[in-house]
Amino acid sequence: MKIEFNANKRELQGTGASRRLRRAGKVPGILYGGETAALPIEVDHNALFHSLKQEAFHASILTMNLDGQKQQVLLRDYQMHAFKPQVLHIDFQRVAADKKIHMKVPLHFINADIAPGVKLQGGVVSHVLNELNIMCLPADLPEFVEVDMKDVSVGHSVHVKDLNLPKGVEAVLHRNENPVVATITVPRGTTEAELAVVEQAAAAAPAAAAAAPAAAAKQPEKK
Repeated sequence: MKIEFNANKRELQGTGASRRLRRAGKVPGILYGGETAALPIEVDHNALFHSLKQEAFHASILTMNLDGQKQQVLLRDYQMHAFKPQVLHIDFQRVAADKKIHMKVPLHFINADIAPGVKLQGGVVSHVLNELNIMCLPADLPEFVEVDMKDVSVGHSVHVKDLNLPKGVEAVLHRNENPVVATITVPRGTTEAELAVVEQAAAAAPAAAAAAPAAAAKQPEKK
């Protein structure tokens, strides 16, 4: 997904200048990184406010049109007003095509409804992580990473090292670390008797599915 937005160099700085800028419908910000000095910028508030509602704006390489010149940037930070829907400040970082970047990307959970722990055992999925810290070249940056729950049973979990990461993308982990991403547990209040029934049904389901074709094959043909 290609996202482009406009920005302008900010000539006046300081608290008073920033307040006047906000009253004029602009957001003060900073562009930094690379071998170029940090540059004060300003961005249209309404356009930025709506862009921030897009998940991809937070985890994609963005094209900043700065006074007519395009450059590749990442959203690094932004500050919101305590109780008003107003963006107070924003930070962008320049990126170079040949240098790896560290980025947090959202996790998208799929197939939870058909997971054995949910469908057969009545479990509930708990998301331990909702985003993943990764490292990659800008061209390889994914908008999100999928977490496939289709084979997870009650009492089992998906860990970071279980994830199928896109080519060129690696998870940023400390040594020997393998955090839990999601798990399936039995809902609170479930009795031991109820749990036993669920487990018996789950254990019997594969056998029943395997026996069905064999039983059908033994049926006498109708004449």
